[in-house]
Amino acid sequence: MTDAEKKLWQQLRDRRLAGLKFRRQYPCGSYYLDFYCPSKHLVVEIDGGQHYTQNGRKHDKIRNEYLGRAGMHVLRYSNKDVLSNLNGVLKDILKIVSD
Repeated sequence: MTDAEKKLWQQLRDRRLAGLKFRRQYPCGSYYLDFYCPSKHLVVEIDGGQHYTQNGRKHDKIRNEYLGRAGMHVLRYSNKDVLSNLNGVLKDILKIVSD
């Protein structure tokens, strides 16, 4: 796991965020999801620099479409978002699961 993933996992594990169960590195088809909340069908992906290349964006689009067809909602945050604004990321996740 990256430093950003470790930092976010500390807040998601053991039902620490609103009592929600998150799994890390959850297998889904040919993909592994960074974090997945089964009860909300919510995927949280933490993106490094490779996701901001043309090929990375193309791959993410295909992946997001696949996950969407499986009934999952995908949230994406950059490593920088998590490392510099963890509270903002957590508030955003809470807002999504509350809607």
